[in-house]
Amino acid sequence: MAQPLLILLIIVGYFLLMAGVSHIVSRKADNSTFFSGNRKMPWPLVAMAMICAPISGVTFISVPGMVVTKGYGYLQMCLGFIVGYMVIATVLLPVFYRNNVVSVYSYLGKRFGEGAHRTGAWMFLISKVLGTAVRLFIICAVLQVLVFEPVGISFPVTVILTLTLVWFYTVKGGVKTVIWTDMLKCVCLIGTVVFCIICLIKNLGLNMSDIAGLFGEHHTAHIFNFNQPREESYFWKQFIAGVFMVVAMTGLDQDMMQHALSCRDARSSAKNMITSSVMQFVVIALFLFLGTLLVVYSENVGLQLPEKSDSLFATVAFHDDLPLAFGILFVLGMVAATYSSAGSALTSLTTSYTLDICHADRRFEGSRLATQRKIIHAVIAAIMALIIVVFYYVSHQDAISAVFTLASYTYGPILGLFAFGLFTKRKVNSHLIPILCLVAPILCLFMSWGYKHFFDYDIGFELLIINAAFTIIGLYIVSVFTPQEICDTTTSQLPKRL
Repeated sequence: MAQPLLILLIIVGYFLLMAGVSHIVSRKADNSTFFSGNRKMPWPLVAMAMICAPISGVTFISVPGMVVTKGYGYLQMCLGFIVGYMVIATVLLPVFYRNNVVSVYSYLGKRFGEGAHRTGAWMFLISKVLGTAVRLFIICAVLQVLVFEPVGISFPVTVILTLTLVWFYTVKGGVKTVIWTDMLKCVCLIGTVVFCIICLIKNLGLNMSDIAGLFGEHHTAHIFNFNQPREESYFWKQFIAGVFMVVAMTGLDQDMMQHALSCRDARSSAKNMITSSVMQFVVIALFLFLGTLLVVYSENVGLQLPEKSDSLFATVAFHDDLPLAFGILFVLGMVAATYSSAGSALTSLTTSYTLDICHADRRFEGSRLATQRKIIHAVIAAIMALIIVVFYYVSHQDAISAVFTLASYTYGPILGLFAFGLFTKRKVNSHLIPILCLVAPILCLFMSWGYKHFFDYDIGFELLIINAAFTIIGLYIVSVFTPQEICDTTTSQLPKRL
């Protein structure tokens, strides 16, 4: 009983720390602070926050385990991430700052009309709500078994308390609070990984030459695959997928771009993007090296590797030969990654629904707008809690996988819309865009089934590119060259700067 209580105290302490940070940074906060950080956030602070912003609790426990089946192949995709961040810095950020957007989907409204604006926002909302809820569900389920169940706290209560605390520390300061808490998360994650690496090195009695030998000799330490193009781990598949995934899931994702757009101008934001992308590569490399050490430790003590590689970190964390601090920091890192990601997602969802769907900024100002966004903030948190609890009682692994797959389908049309808008001057009937963005994923679904059924080929990361291509083709077919606007622009004006 002492161990769960100790871990529970650590979790409560972390939440109190986040609440304290939120209180300090959100003093005198207004609507502009919530939505854009008043466009005054220093780029080095934003860069530090964005290093670990994409890392959720699921990523925290999964990446070290990847070495069991895939080695360090994930770094091939991470190299593509760096190129993708450069594309965002040089192509997307200047457009967003030039148009003074708060929500990135308002650009679609200006370019194509209200149909595109709402379509992009709804696709983001669906994928982000489901994706965040599932990530929270997985981690809450782990913590329920590890911590809360032994002290008599039921799962629904755990979820309600968690979402209430996330709502509490983000409701006032919004993205400004999220950036500061993401910086705190970054410190916790990097500190946890470094401590765990040092602890394992000492426990295994490794010297510098032994560590260098692990990179060259251990079976988990291989990185590149240039020789087997049919495999998912082939370098160019991973690299190109990394480029497009970052552009779609960071550059066109309100959650991530709300961080970047809090900087003073496009140049500052570009510095943040490039700096954080390089540091992300280093952090992921540390996670993978930790995975190798976890495998070596398991082999040395005769600990059987778990059937699911995702469980490697958790399996070793509380082993008897390791200090209790190792396990406690594992939980702290998982909690920091999970709940900071939830706070960031909740803030971006509130921003997108308030500005893109409700257009509350056009109808209200000042305190009335603040009241509207606070209500939306609470409703979205309640919806997430409900989804998590439903998953707990009715879900199985296939259902969870299906939700993640659904999220991957939604980013293809968003990528296609932005690509067509940025690189062509053709006009599209705004009313047809929602239909096109539904047809493209359906075609991808049939295509995936057909390739698997007839050719025994699994379409993997390339699905995002195919999905975007179908969207672009559809937009081209229905577009016309004309000097006059045929788009529905009656309500597509960008919101005034908040």
